[in-house]
Amino acid sequence: MQKPEPTMPAVSQQFTNAEIGAIAHLYRGEVYRSTIWRTRLDNTTNWAVVTTGIALSLTFSGPKASPLPMVLVGVLVLVFLMFEARRYRYFNVWRARARLLETDFYAPLLHGEGVQTGNGWNDLLARDYREPEHHISFGRAIGRRLRRNYGWIFGIQVLAYYSKLAIHPTPMTGFGEIMSRATIGPIPGEVVVLAGIVFHGGWIAFAIITWRIEIQVRRARHSRIAMG
Repeated sequence: MQKPEPTMPAVSQQFTNAEIGAIAHLYRGEVYRSTIWRTRLDNTTNWAVVTTGIALSLTFSGPKASPLPMVLVGVLVLVFLMFEARRYRYFNVWRARARLLETDFYAPLLHGEGVQTGNGWNDLLARDYREPEHHISFGRAIGRRLRRNYGWIFGIQVLAYYSKLAIHPTPMTGFGEIMSRATIGPIPGEVVVLAGIVFHGGWIAFAIITWRIEIQVRRARHSRIAMG
């Protein structure tokens, strides 16, 4: 005969002074962890910015300098984006917990309403500690970092690459010159330009699709009490 599952004790609707003190220390810990992971996110973005800057310096170092560094750095920045999206999923856990405590624990206290537990924020937080998991998917994390940081970096790369083709080694006199200047070794310029359009068009489409998914997820919650 299967043993019955143990029932969870009922959550107290009133916190004692000792429990409020414990929650205060818990909040400090969540803020600390979110700060650490925020720093790790900034480090990844800094790597992307620095490598893009190095590629710009090499590409515009002279009229005969190759635009290839701008092509390669786009792939490298994509790798950094993958790293940052993974880190963002962890950061989002600590950030969401700290934010939930701010909005549903500290805000009512500061407003003189006391600790409010009727909306279920404490149950949600307790369940998140018992069964920890990422609050957003890897794809949504990539979309968020794209829209907030990496979209600008990719945009600068596109502008710099085509500016290089337009002015070096001499100012361009016709649009057809782009194809010849974009040629990389045995790879025709048409293939290089088409690959660039697919690459950058792909991340634009991905950012828009994940943004629409974000909107649908928020509408499906039916409550402002949520994580992530």
